[in-house]
Amino acid sequence: MDNLLRRALDNKQKLEMIYLSEKGEYSQRVVRIVEVKEHVFLAFCYTKRAVRRFKKVQVLSILPYKKGKQDFA
Repeated sequence: MDNLLRRALDNKQKLEMIYLSEKGEYSQRVVRIVEVKEHVFLAFCYTKRAVRRFKKVQVLSILPYKKGKQDFA
């Protein structure tokens, strides 16, 4: 995952992910990486329209963003 995050940061590429919140809620988000740290990353979240902090261990799936519907199955 770190390689994908760093490559997306370098190329200003959007990513789409499935994320499990600490409350146990699933969400599908489109993000643009701002900073990558050891256990977390900061990203602009297009869903929330703000920069958010995401824990890497709570990312269930992450892929380069493609227009249209993604199939995470």
